[in-house]
Amino acid sequence: MPYHVPYVPTPLPVVRAMLKLAEAGPDDIVYDLGCGDGRILIIAVKEFGVKKAVGIDRDPNRINEAYKNAKDHGVLDRILLINDDFFNVDISEATIVTLFLLTIVNEALKPKFEKELHDGTRIVSHEFRIPGWKPRKVVEVRDHNGLSHTIYLYVKGKHKY
Repeated sequence: MPYHVPYVPTPLPVVRAMLKLAEAGPDDIVYDLGCGDGRILIIAVKEFGVKKAVGIDRDPNRINEAYKNAKDHGVLDRILLINDDFFNVDISEATIVTLFLLTIVNEALKPKFEKELHDGTRIVSHEFRIPGWKPRKVVEVRDHNGLSHTIYLYVKGKHKY
């Protein structure tokens, strides 16, 4: 599926709220689809203690930036970065998937989620819904500038209306 999602970094308070909402912890493997500079991966490992974080981005500049940031934070041993289109990558080991994509891309990802993710996998989307899926929780978060952000938590297997 051809798509373009502009790179807009998720504000750090929103990153933390996403991972908190997903109840990220030491048994989790986080996949960030469109990982950008790697901030979700780094915070997942450093602050939430997840055992592994995988970032996928098709822009090699973003992957290089994420690699540098992970190295600077000393967490490269628990982070895997993949320079590819996330539609091409098997995400079946994920226990948490994070998204800051567009609604149309989230909708296109539904068949992949249905096929590859195990029941109980948490999917957390910043700002954009997954059309036709029922969120378990919807949370509003303010960033450092006072702007409001919406976070949607979906749980595979409990996402249907």
